[in-house]
Amino acid sequence: MPRTVVFETTGGPEVLTVRTTDMPEPGPGELRIRVAAIGLNRAEALFRSGTYLDDPKLPATLGYEASGTVDALGEGVTGFAVGDLVDTVPAFSMNDYGTYGTHVLAPVHAVVHHPAGLTPVQGTAVWMPYLTAYGALAEDGHLRPGDHVLLTAAASGVGLAAIRTARRLGAVPIATTRTPGKKQQLLDAGAARVVVTGEEDLVEAVLDATGGQGVRTVFDPVAGPGILTLARTVAPGGRVIVYGRLDPRDTPLPGQEDFAPVLSRFYSMHEVTRDRERLRRAHAFVAAGLADGGFVPVVDRVFAGLDTVADAHRYLEAGTQVGKIVLTVGD
Repeated sequence: MPRTVVFETTGGPEVLTVRTTDMPEPGPGELRIRVAAIGLNRAEALFRSGTYLDDPKLPATLGYEASGTVDALGEGVTGFAVGDLVDTVPAFSMNDYGTYGTHVLAPVHAVVHHPAGLTPVQGTAVWMPYLTAYGALAEDGHLRPGDHVLLTAAASGVGLAAIRTARRLGAVPIATTRTPGKKQQLLDAGAARVVVTGEEDLVEAVLDATGGQGVRTVFDPVAGPGILTLARTVAPGGRVIVYGRLDPRDTPLPGQEDFAPVLSRFYSMHEVTRDRERLRRAHAFVAAGLADGGFVPVVDRVFAGLDTVADAHRYLEAGTQVGKIVLTVGD
């Protein structure tokens, strides 16, 4: 019987339970996927806790990314067949679809063929990180070859993908981490310089790495008052892109005190995934990087079985991982 992760109230990982459900039947434009692996994202922890962009409609399920096999097609679905290996991309609201289950539905526009040579676990570690990095760094052409880009909290799945994306664009990635334990892994991923913020002055380190010029782009998932410090690393004509809110405090607008020319914006990966043409370009960009080895999925830890979902979320919230956390489905 199918099993699905659900929660009836918002809260910590303990609110997640696994229930036996009826087999979902795909409607027009939908596929049913027999799930092999699920990629965890911080967005899902926020959704579970009631602090995400969308308030969960309870009882709710959750999840953006899964890898598995198509086992049923809804009316009008083309381009896929039963038995195809596929991955989902985050192109929907978790109030409409979720991937935390043994058998899940997904809209056809949010499904891609699984890249050759990758395992299901690796397939869940590709799309959210690389699509997010593509949309912020590559889509509008602001970041150019030779430009420096500052990537904060860079040991996350998105941060690691952003390092490789910047390299592919010919830019120079500078990564930050709070402690030295992750420094070598960031260098191995392609960072030109790693700033350990618990030991170094961020602004001084960035200016030193850029010959005093500053960076063209800051790509930051933290937000909060620290954004003012980040703005001091930006070169004239540069910008700060905020794509998360790990710091729940208010985020000030950089430059408002002295009218410094720092352009800042909040960015959501959904700007790409919910726009069919942008998603087509993003998919082509990521697929090309996977095909030639420039992009690689990075998996930090795998939890086995849906019943470990609460432990997986606790590990996610601890913030110690380097790369993706994946939950396999053995049911």
